[in-house]
Amino acid sequence: MGEKKNRCTADLLVECLEEEGVKYIFGIPGEENLAVMKALENSKIQFITVRHEQGAAFMADVYGRLTGKAGVCLATLGPGATNLVTGVADADSDGAPLVAITGQVGTERMHITSHQFLDLVKMFEPITRRTKMVVRPDTVNEIVRLAFKYAEREKPGACHIDLPVNIGMMPIPDDEKPLQKQYPIKEYAAVHTIDEAAEMISYAKTPVILAGSGVIRAHAAKELTAFAEKLKIPVINTMMAKGAIPFDNKYAMWTIGIPHSDYQNKLLEKASLVIAVGYDIIEYAPSKWNKNGNVDIIHIDASAADINKLYQAEIEVVGNIRDSLKRITERAARLQEPKEALELRAKMVAEHESYADDNSFPMKPQRILNDVRKVMGPDDIVLSDVGANKVWIARHYNCYKPNTCIISNGFATMGIAVPGAIAAKLINPNKKVLAISGDGGFMMNCQEFETAIRLGTNFVTLIFNDSNYGLIKWKQENQYNHSYGVDFTNPDFVKFAESMHAAGFRIESAEELLPTLEKAFKLDVPAIIDCRVDYDENLKLTAHLKELMETL
Repeated sequence: MGEKKNRCTADLLVECLEEEGVKYIFGIPGEENLAVMKALENSKIQFITVRHEQGAAFMADVYGRLTGKAGVCLATLGPGATNLVTGVADADSDGAPLVAITGQVGTERMHITSHQFLDLVKMFEPITRRTKMVVRPDTVNEIVRLAFKYAEREKPGACHIDLPVNIGMMPIPDDEKPLQKQYPIKEYAAVHTIDEAAEMISYAKTPVILAGSGVIRAHAAKELTAFAEKLKIPVINTMMAKGAIPFDNKYAMWTIGIPHSDYQNKLLEKASLVIAVGYDIIEYAPSKWNKNGNVDIIHIDASAADINKLYQAEIEVVGNIRDSLKRITERAARLQEPKEALELRAKMVAEHESYADDNSFPMKPQRILNDVRKVMGPDDIVLSDVGANKVWIARHYNCYKPNTCIISNGFATMGIAVPGAIAAKLINPNKKVLAISGDGGFMMNCQEFETAIRLGTNFVTLIFNDSNYGLIKWKQENQYNHSYGVDFTNPDFVKFAESMHAAGFRIESAEELLPTLEKAFKLDVPAIIDCRVDYDENLKLTAHLKELMETL
């Protein structure tokens, strides 16, 4: 008989992660998690070594968004743990399931001043749904199960597990096993709420659907589209609900959420009823579309509405979103087409198409995104970084399907695109994955290109290059008519790519972008495309939308 293995707490932790179905852990090893790393070495879980813990958290964040299963990131104590904070907070605010695991000093050192000691439970408390320290070896299975249960609830978020180094190495009894993964039972809306919603929708004069990220999580895009088509109701989606209805559907009114009032705001202003489906107030505040609190609201979601004085629903249909939409669709009836909304849509389409042949250089962001849409297939994935580029992507990059444009808009975090693209490509090796980033956001986590090369994740990064923090400059110029403290210089992005053993391209004319994108996607290595962008369009958009709101 072979020698019996002595199991420790770290071994049980990894066994629990396997039971939860974890495929990847993104992170950086440290002295205080050596036992966990040893356990992972013999595990079927793949450990992805990154170059900064923030990159690890963003990878776990995007993994969670795209799969619905908690992404897992790992860091050591102290500075390793603090480096996770931004990505963990992003996942929690944006509703992405994530579990962060940190090393910690031994319990015998916590009562005194200790090297690199920080109370991580307290630190993670405001940015997670649940944070726990393992203080007894025989509790790790319960703590892991609780973390995944809370992270993967209907509205997901982040959870945190803190493992002191001495607890991680303690032996565990042979009978301690992982707890079985449990799946929540679907809950369905009460019949009377379905009937009341159907009646109210049937008699509403000018109803509008506001679709939020809950539609994406619930896999309810098909049901939402059928709902809109049968009842002839225009659909506006939030940034995180792109693709909730195909953008070429006649009732699709595209995306709301940029800092200025747009076509969608005008439609909501004239709505007699807003049907909020899977809508989360963190995505786009009610104060921006219901300023006077006089709009009738129907709330359709798996969870009850948040408390907000400008979001008071007349009817709350709480239960499985797909089921609720199906049942309301069967009961409600509307015959009249939304003529004014369809006329508004025609103006939107004409405006967007007007930039298709604009050959000016530096390139207008509208033309860039028009070319991107031509290259990306209906199932391919764009990851937007945060900055001025996000505003343009929200407004001008439209989607056929859910989860094909990932935008951080709850926490709105710069630096997410490159590490997020690595996770997206790991999950979807046969899809095109494009990270679109401003030069400011790109430089925040560009070191992860080494990770991308090592993993063989051949995604493309398109940099909107303007040598400043464009969104802040835009806001400063709007408010003060000048800018300050936003300008910087950039490295040669082509040489940067080559130094990372990636491919680098520089766009010198508008006609070059489309063929360059096509070429880059055929490579077996990651690629960076440096494209000068004309952000004079920012202030032009401000002026255009101001005029539009006065004339519509």
